[in-house]
Amino acid sequence: MKTIAPLAVAVCLSMAAGAAPAQSPPPSPDPAMKLVLDALESLGGKPVESLSPDEARRQPTTADAVGKLLRAAGKGDAPAPNVTLTPLQIDGPLGKIPLYVYTPADAGKDPLPVLLYFHGGGFVTGGTLAYEASIRALASRSGAIVVSVEYHLAPEHKYPAAPNDAYAAYLWVLAHAAEFNGDAGRVAVGGEGAGGTLAAVVAQMARDKRDKPPVHQLLIYPILNDDMDTPSYSANALAKPFGKAAMTWYLTHYTAAPTDADDAYAMPTKAKSLRRLPSATIITAAVDPLASEGRAYAYRLQKDKVAVSFKEYAGMSHDFFGMGAVLPAAREAQEFAAERLKRALRSQATPATPATQRAAPNRPNAAAR
Repeated sequence: MKTIAPLAVAVCLSMAAGAAPAQSPPPSPDPAMKLVLDALESLGGKPVESLSPDEARRQPTTADAVGKLLRAAGKGDAPAPNVTLTPLQIDGPLGKIPLYVYTPADAGKDPLPVLLYFHGGGFVTGGTLAYEASIRALASRSGAIVVSVEYHLAPEHKYPAAPNDAYAAYLWVLAHAAEFNGDAGRVAVGGEGAGGTLAAVVAQMARDKRDKPPVHQLLIYPILNDDMDTPSYSANALAKPFGKAAMTWYLTHYTAAPTDADDAYAMPTKAKSLRRLPSATIITAAVDPLASEGRAYAYRLQKDKVAVSFKEYAGMSHDFFGMGAVLPAAREAQEFAAERLKRALRSQATPATPATQRAAPNRPNAAAR
C-alpha cells in the first residue's frame, strides 16, 4: 500500500512519467488478489468487450469470485448481520429510482449521518447487490446510513441519465433524510468506479447550481477522464478484471456522442476549476488503468485548495475495495475510507434547509464549469 501525504502527490505523479510499453503484461497482483482473479476466471466469464450489454450483465462478478473462495474455505458469505436494509423508491427524471437504505443495526435514536453511494459497473453493468459488501462495510465501519442508488444504466439510458439520476437522489436525500432517521446536515457522497464518477459529479453540480454541498466525497478508483494515454493505462492495458479494451467498451455505450466526454459532468477532470468543492478521499488500485487519473485528480483538488486524502494500494486490482472477507488490503482501505468519512461527518453542520425538489434537466447545464 502506498500512502501519499498531501504535499507528496505531485512527486508521485512525476515519478510515474515512465510508462510501460503499450500492451505489456500488467504488474503482478498481490497473491491474495490473484486468488480472487483466478477464482473469477474459473467461473467462465468472457471479456466484457466481446459481449452485448445484456450479456455483460449476466457475467460472473468479483463478488461471485469472493463467494466461491469463502465457500471453498468453509466460510459463509451471508451479509453482515449488523446492518439492516430498507428498500425505497423515489421519483426521478426518467421515472422511478430504487434506493436501498443500509442502517447500522446498533444505531440509537439520534439522526445519523448519511453516505449517498453509487455503485460501479462502468455505467452499463453493476448494481447494489454486486457492491453490497462495500456498502455494508462502509455502514458498519463509519456508523453512517448508506443509501445506495440504482441509477439508470446505459446504453438504454445514455449520458446524462446517470448523473441526472444521481443528482435527483442527492436532492431527495437532503429533503427527506429525516424519514429514515438521517441527518440532512451531514450528507456525504461516494462510490466505486463509475459510482465514484457520479459522486464527483454530484459535488460539482451542487457547487455549480448553488445547492447545499455534500460534506465529503469518497472516490474509490473513479473514472474521471477519457484519456487512455496515461502511465496506468499503458502499464495495465491488459489488467484483470478491467483493462483498456473494457474501458473503451464502457465509454462507447455510455456516451451518445464523442463530444459528451468533453463535459465535466461526464468526465469530472474536464471541469475548469475544482475550487469550492467538498473535501475528498480518493482511493486507487495500482493494477488498474484508472490509477493515474485518480492521482491526477487528487493533485488538482489540492492545487485548487480542496482538502484531500489519497491512498494507492499496491498489488490491488480494480474492484478490490469490497473484498474485505478475503483481502487484508481491502479491510485496510475500508477502514481508511470510514475514518475519513467519520472525520468529515463529525463536523458541526447547521441544520440543512430541505432542498427544493425538482427534476434534473434533460441535459446538465454546462455553465460555471
